[in-house]
Amino acid sequence: MSDDARAAAGSRPDSAGDPSQAWLELAPDYERARTKEDSLDRLVEWPAQRELLGDVTGRSVLDLGCSNGGKLAELVHDGAVASVGVDVSANFLGDPPAGVEFIRGDLSELDAVPGLAGRTFDRILFLQSFGYAKDPVRTLQAARAMLADDGFILLTKTQPIRYAVEQAEQNGTSLGEEYFSTAPFSYVSGWNEQITLTKRPYTISDLINVFSAAGLWIETAIEPQLSEDARCRYPHKQEWMNKYLGILIFKLRPHPGP
Repeated sequence: MSDDARAAAGSRPDSAGDPSQAWLELAPDYERARTKEDSLDRLVEWPAQRELLGDVTGRSVLDLGCSNGGKLAELVHDGAVASVGVDVSANFLGDPPAGVEFIRGDLSELDAVPGLAGRTFDRILFLQSFGYAKDPVRTLQAARAMLADDGFILLTKTQPIRYAVEQAEQNGTSLGEEYFSTAPFSYVSGWNEQITLTKRPYTISDLINVFSAAGLWIETAIEPQLSEDARCRYPHKQEWMNKYLGILIFKLRPHPGP
């Protein structure tokens, strides 16, 4: 990250290690977890993401960090066209629908991903993948350059408070100490307890400043919650949400001009 971008991001250091490498092992575990009846992706995240995307008929979609590409395939079934999924794991669906192309590539190196040069897309997705970017400003700038006229980026991120709560419990510290900590932190993946992830911390203001440094503004931000029916059916998930809050979803558009 450049000095200017680091300053814009609150002078927070990049994560120690490379979380994208852990994703190579985690991708199948994530897909198994996502398909469970009580998964928060199924109950909260994907319904909210899908609503914000709106009508995708005739729209091209680029899903960066698409995992197996199941969500992108669903969007193509809903009318999206000429859509591409990129993931470093290459753990893709075996029989994707017409109109979907999968490419193995690293979202931290979008300029080097084969097949993307010179292309533009109406919708660009970072669905819980943004945290794997080595240089978040550079990655968002590269995505911004691939937006078609009137296109937007849909980006989701785990609530920073979740990690602050977990680290405060683990370290015997306070919520405020951990929320404002600038040190990279490690935690055991909930999808595979054999894998430990190390990531850089974010506050909400850090995220806003990263978006701004990349030339993007927030058109919409939401914090989706369980429906009343889901709260009654899955009280253990509501208990988790009460403690960790869930995710943030941002609809981002480019600032006018260069």
